[in-house]
Amino acid sequence: MVLSIITINRDNSIGLGQTIQSVISQTYYDFEYVIVDGASTDGSVEIIHRFASKFGDRLKWISEPDKGIYNAMNKGIRMSTGEYIMILNSSDIIVAPTVIEDMIAALNRCGGTEILLGNIVKKVKKRKSWKKGQKKTLVPQAIDSSMYTFYRGTIPHDAAFIRRDVFEKFGYYDEGLKICSDWKLFLKAIALGGITPLHVDLDMVLFDMSGISESGGKNRALIQQERRAYLEEIIPPSILKDYDLYGNDINMMRRLHRFPLAFKAVRFLERCLFKYEKWFKSE
Repeated sequence: MVLSIITINRDNSIGLGQTIQSVISQTYYDFEYVIVDGASTDGSVEIIHRFASKFGDRLKWISEPDKGIYNAMNKGIRMSTGEYIMILNSSDIIVAPTVIEDMIAALNRCGGTEILLGNIVKKVKKRKSWKKGQKKTLVPQAIDSSMYTFYRGTIPHDAAFIRRDVFEKFGYYDEGLKICSDWKLFLKAIALGGITPLHVDLDMVLFDMSGISESGGKNRALIQQERRAYLEEIIPPSILKDYDLYGNDINMMRRLHRFPLAFKAVRFLERCLFKYEKWFKSE
């Protein structure tokens, strides 16, 4: 089987139902669906029973206590058999019935890859609709990513097909982290492991902004804390010091490179200031 879609849930029966509905609606059927429920008491198990017949033997599920979000994800991966893994958490929604079919077509076009990414669309509170991006092409393109990509942020985990051997080579999700284990896995695989992810310009998943990684300043502080601890573990202090000192400048120059005229103007001003400093301040 090519694909395993894994949904984790705890006491979110409404969101779980929405997620399952978006999976059922797919025009591509050759996938298995794995639901890992954390012993919910809000009717989530009844929701699973209600939809089970729609999947037949393509559905696997459990409902039992877990040790956190990444423990549940790891359970789902171990239960699954697909060549590729897609993590679609409870309340996240596949935006259109043809999404999985299009992603599989993209995989076939490129002959397979370790990580294939689509686009996430953020679901904002009090907004019932979103502006869909145009589906420009189903030909995957390589993403230019580096250690700096993960120093500043990450790439979308919720819209990713991850080949099973990525987990076998780089390890499963770190269950010692509360929020950033997906970031850590991608950092290990891409920035340190040499994998080049491919991207398809296709709106794939409507992402629930009320999740743990998006809700409130306390969680944002924990994200920074967990990321910083691992960066300090893998990057020599002298190099990390340069990232800290020049990170904002690098980000600014990357943005300027997207606007050639603005970049040339800034570059011309920098050269003028350099010559001024050289000729007049040295006197």
